[in-house]
Order: sequence, then C-alpha cells, then structure tokens
Amino acid sequence: MFAAAALALLVALGLALARALAGPTVFDRALAANSIGTLAMMMLAVFGFLTGRPEFLDLAILYGLLNVIGTIAVLKFFRYGDLGDPGRPEANP
Repeated sequence: MFAAAALALLVALGLALARALAGPTVFDRALAANSIGTLAMMMLAVFGFLTGRPEFLDLAILYGLLNVIGTIAVLKFFRYGDLGDPGRPEANP
C-alpha cells in the first residue's frame, strides 16, 4: 500500500516539476515550487514508514514548516521587492 502511495507521489512530483518549468508567471512557478515541497514532505513520510522508521515523520513536519515560511518569503519578495521594512530615515540634527 505504501509503495503505491510512493509511486503516486512520484508521478505527482513529475507533474508539479513540469508546471514549475513551464509556468507562465512567477506566481504559478512559486505555487508549483510549494507543491513540490509539499510532495517531498509527503514522500519523506511515506519513505519513513516503508523503511520502518516513523521518526521520519518529525523531519517531514519540520520540512513542511520550512516550506511554508520559504514560500511566504519568496512571494513577499516578488510582491514588494524586499523582505523587510527599511523604515523612515532619521533626521540628522
């Protein structure tokens, strides 16, 4: 059963990779990259259960959190041009 899930995840990963390479806009490519990260997280969890090491699930959860934070940072960069607020320049007396 897990082997079938792993095969389905590999097919979905290939389709998401094709979308990432052929996406018409930056946001389509970012969505495809987020999907690839999510599929890789699921593949890591399935691989852990296939090999009898369920502690891989902890690594998959951590990878998923990093994927979400990274996607938000990339989308913020493409929308605003920077990741932080430069603030107002202070007046020199």
